[in-house]
Amino acid sequence: MDETGTQVAETQAMRESVLTMAVEAWRFGRVFDRLLGRLEAGETKRYRNQFNWFMRKVDESLTQAGLRIVNVEGQSFDPGMAATPLNIEEFDASDTLVVDQMLEPIIMGDEGIVRTGTVTLRIAEQ
Repeated sequence: MDETGTQVAETQAMRESVLTMAVEAWRFGRVFDRLLGRLEAGETKRYRNQFNWFMRKVDESLTQAGLRIVNVEGQSFDPGMAATPLNIEEFDASDTLVVDQMLEPIIMGDEGIVRTGTVTLRIAEQ
């Protein structure tokens, strides 16, 4: 591999590392957010502020890399959505579905989808 090929491979490896860290930070944020819900109100504010700061830093870093996290939780499900539904076989084609939970976020770049997400679905409330 020549020097240019090596640089491209290194850039792709770094981009993949950033994507992995973004997904894991997003997952950690979801767990931490649930944990905050179990704390007493006095403790929650301090940790909530630290958590919000951390997530802002993640978003800023992704923006600098030309990336952003897209959360479609609660939105109507569209088969063309950039997310894989894990439980689609539990529903009929006539059911109106919404994204119940995002297990992995969608990551978008300047030129489109960089990484698809993973979701679970539920029937929309009428």
